[in-house]
Amino acid sequence: MKSRKLVIAIDGPAASGKSTTAKLTAERLGYLHIDTGAMYRAMTLKVLQEKIFLDDHVKIGRLAEKTEIRFRREHGDVRVLLDNQDVTKAIRSRTVTSAVSAVSSIKKVREVMVREQRRMGEESGIVLEGRDIGTVVFPAADLKIFMVADVEERARRRQREFKEQGVEVDVGSLKEELDSRDRQDSKRDISPLKKADDAIVLDTSNMTIDEQVEFIVKKARVAIAQPEK
Repeated sequence: MKSRKLVIAIDGPAASGKSTTAKLTAERLGYLHIDTGAMYRAMTLKVLQEKIFLDDHVKIGRLAEKTEIRFRREHGDVRVLLDNQDVTKAIRSRTVTSAVSAVSSIKKVREVMVREQRRMGEESGIVLEGRDIGTVVFPAADLKIFMVADVEERARRRQREFKEQGVEVDVGSLKEELDSRDRQDSKRDISPLKKADDAIVLDTSNMTIDEQVEFIVKKARVAIAQPEK
């Protein structure tokens, strides 16, 4: 008998550990990993490239409709393609990071992105991570995880990410940026950052990546063993 395939939703604020944990969880389970945050970052990069003002929601909405964002597996990694251009590294720049919350809060952008995310997730056996997966994109997901972490730890993680790119950034300024991002994401009218009622909270402040992955994989295997509802 074929084993049951799950839709796993992992949500949480920036730098809580979602991306790496979701990617490795998908690998452990043999599932597809969809980084929805990367999709919004790619859209933000396109807006910046087109030099559109962030408050011009109409123009950005039109741009979203004609922008193609997709993923490609390459040597074990997943590359992000924006209109067939590899932007995997470019979408992690500080400029994109500072603008992504404004772009992702636009109703039309979220409609287009959610439509694409649901299309990609039509087949079960997927791990999606973002901020509204368990509440909006896949409210009936089989397993929902809401990852959190102390803002100081999140700032240190973000600092390490920038250092790997050769950019030195003060932890204090990153903490301020994360606090601001949290407020924007939690208070926006469209698809705010919010824990689903049936999500399991996972505090990663003092956990290694391996421990985070093992926690979710164990929960997934319990869910796989249960009969479908």
